[in-house]
Amino acid sequence: MFFHIILERNMQLHPRHFGPHLRDKLVAKLMKDVEGTCSGRHGFVVAITGVEDVGKGLIREGTGFVTFPVKYQCVVFRPFKGEILEAVVTMVNKMGFFAEAGPVQIFVSNHLIPDDMEFQSGDVPNYTTSDGSVKIQKESEVRLKIIGTRVDATEIFCIGTIKDDYLGIISDPGAAS
Repeated sequence: MFFHIILERNMQLHPRHFGPHLRDKLVAKLMKDVEGTCSGRHGFVVAITGVEDVGKGLIREGTGFVTFPVKYQCVVFRPFKGEILEAVVTMVNKMGFFAEAGPVQIFVSNHLIPDDMEFQSGDVPNYTTSDGSVKIQKESEVRLKIIGTRVDATEIFCIGTIKDDYLGIISDPGAAS
């Protein structure tokens, strides 16, 4: 799920950036350092939407660097247990498959794939129904439900299932050929 929140960060800036464009340099450094990162507490920072306040700088003794407290608004993505997501399959093996929904990687075990689907090894490993009508392989789009999350300091891992109503394959790249 996406949230729009306000966060704070202390930014260090080298004295060579001081001048009339100090705020622009600070915002550019903030975007470079923060966008695309993950904090276990808030989730993945997708984009900074605005800078609310840049506080007074504090000179670091001995280095000349200045630390500015910056308060900014950003969009974050944090998956929750029970959430339904659409994801792209990145890898298929006999243990299950990995899929990505934006920055988060989700593992779907073969125990959480419907019983009528079987693993097929070969040049393109996949899970196929007995009649061959549905095939999950690399680059397939699937709708899945998150049944568990593990949060580290800098990463979020998810376990998903497609063994439920209205879950499973959305589009199959193999069907187009």
